[in-house]
Amino acid sequence: MIFINWDFMKKILVIEDTLEVRENLEEILVLDGYEVITASNGKIGVQLANEHLPDLIICDVMMPELDGFGVLKILNKQKSTYDIPFIFLTAKAEKVDYRKGMGLGADDYITKPFDDTELLSAIEIRLKKSARLKSIDSDDEGLQRFFSEAKANTEFEKLSLDREVRMFKKGDVIYQEDQKARWLFYVVSGEVKVFQTNDFGKELIINIYKGGEFFGYFPLLKETKYVNSAEATQDSTLRLIPEEDFKLLLFNNRDFAAKFIQMIASEAESNEQLLIDLAYSSVRKKVANALVTLSAKRMDEQDNNISFESSRNDLAELAGVAKETLIRTLGDFKTEKLITVDGNKFTVLSLQELKSMPQ
Repeated sequence: MIFINWDFMKKILVIEDTLEVRENLEEILVLDGYEVITASNGKIGVQLANEHLPDLIICDVMMPELDGFGVLKILNKQKSTYDIPFIFLTAKAEKVDYRKGMGLGADDYITKPFDDTELLSAIEIRLKKSARLKSIDSDDEGLQRFFSEAKANTEFEKLSLDREVRMFKKGDVIYQEDQKARWLFYVVSGEVKVFQTNDFGKELIINIYKGGEFFGYFPLLKETKYVNSAEATQDSTLRLIPEEDFKLLLFNNRDFAAKFIQMIASEAESNEQLLIDLAYSSVRKKVANALVTLSAKRMDEQDNNISFESSRNDLAELAGVAKETLIRTLGDFKTEKLITVDGNKFTVLSLQELKSMPQ
């Protein structure tokens, strides 16, 4: 006799209005060892989700009574069902439906007719991720914050997937001031500088973005043209995310919106500090800050022997000083054994001393 430990069986709720599809799903899932609950429409599905609190929900999109989007909206508003992994199942594969589902916070999207292996694999991945989150030992409030943070990070990952990819050589212009903003940019690899040019042609680097970072969102939010320019400082690969996809997620997913507001606030704070440093800091402090910034873009948290490459022009533009002034200050730092320089390669020997450089 085979003994089944029902306490460890994962419970899956299937919401599907077509009887044949619903029974097929139930059979596949039961054979794979899952406990299955079924609902023939969205309203019943919401009721069963609240009663049974399943480990995962598979839901059709196009249904009478209440469609899949409505089901997800309702469950996302309830604390008890907010973090249940949710997979859409639909015969409609149009991009607009995919975007809407992801924007509302779905974890995956599978089209009919589906492959059994693909479906089971998607379920296993979502359940494992959910289990990892729930295994964290924390107080209720801290755990809820972690769930929200993790869900927001998941949406950020999804936003950058399956988008147009463009390659840029070192020195290539990505966009220029006064161009219409159409894309949110995601750095897959390489490095990008965003800068402004004054009336005399002098450039000031506003920020530097590395792999895993987004940029170009301010003009999208303000619906204005670019007020600065962007250029690849290394051979770079970028993903281009359409404005409408970005806004759909931003205005429909509260976790993503909260995370993005944090990102904007952090960048605004950095830009404010940059302006203060440019106005009041000494040359030594400005150059030290530039070295610290470039170090942070190229390393994990360490305090010694951080190496990076940069041209003197870029370093001067980031520090907001003349190139000749930069070179003299770098010479002083070398003498003081704060850095070493080999061509365009800089090695920071004491990050903490640079950070604590007097004004």
